[in-house]
Amino acid sequence: MTLEIAICDDEAQICTELKTISGKILDKLGIKYEIDTYLNGETLCNQMELQAKYHLIFLDVKFAEGEINGVEAGRYIRNNLNRQWASIVYMSWDEGYSKDLHKIRPIDFIIKPLKPPQIEYAITTHLKLFKLWESEFTYKIRNQTRKVKMHEIIYIESINRKLTMNLTGGKKEEFYGILKEVFAEQLENADFLHIHASYAVNYSHIVSFSSSRLTVTTGETLPVSRVKKDETEKSYIAITKRQGVL
Repeated sequence: MTLEIAICDDEAQICTELKTISGKILDKLGIKYEIDTYLNGETLCNQMELQAKYHLIFLDVKFAEGEINGVEAGRYIRNNLNRQWASIVYMSWDEGYSKDLHKIRPIDFIIKPLKPPQIEYAITTHLKLFKLWESEFTYKIRNQTRKVKMHEIIYIESINRKLTMNLTGGKKEEFYGILKEVFAEQLENADFLHIHASYAVNYSHIVSFSSSRLTVTTGETLPVSRVKKDETEKSYIAITKRQGVL
C-alpha cells in the first residue's frame, strides 16, 4: 500500500523542506509514498472533494489574509468530507494555538522551524494509528463469521443480548453477544471506551467528551454511566497520551 500524504502551507519553502524530510524518513522505513503539496487550504479541500484520499495531512494553522485558515480546512475535512480516518498534523510558528484544534482531533502539533525528529514522530504516530484502524473486528451472524474494519465502527449498543454496530456511512449490523465480553476480547486493545453497560465507543469517532456524556461523529450524544465515569476518564486520557493527540 502507498502512503498518500498532503502538505499544505502558504510558504513554498516549507512545503519543499517538509516533502524532502518526509521522503527521507519514509525511504528509511521502506514505505512507498506519494506526496502532494498545496499553497492554500481551499485548493487542498477542493482536491480532496474531487478525488484525493490522503492518509496523512500536514496543515499550516495560518494562511495569508483572505484565505481559509488551517482550522477551517481541518473542520471541512472532518465534517464536510467526513474524512475521520485521515491523520492531521498542524504546523505553526506560534506555540499558542486555538482550542478549536481539539475538535478536529489532530495527531500532533509541530512548531516551526521544522526539525526531522518532529516529522519522524508525526509519521510514526500515524503509522501506528493506521495499523490500529486497519485491524478487523470479528463477529457471527447465525453460523456465518464476518469481519469489519475497526475504524468503520462508531459505537456498539447492547440491548439485552443483541448488539448493534453503528458503522460509518449510516450502516448498522446486528448480532448476538455480551458487550462486556466483546469489549474485553476485541475492543479494549483497539482503543474503544466502555462508557456504559450498553455502549462501547470508538475513540477515533469521539468529537467531544465530558464526565456524563460524549458526542460521536454522527452527531449523536451517548451517556457515560456513573459507574463507568472514572474508568472512562482514565481510559480517554490514556489513549489520548498514547496516540499523541493534543
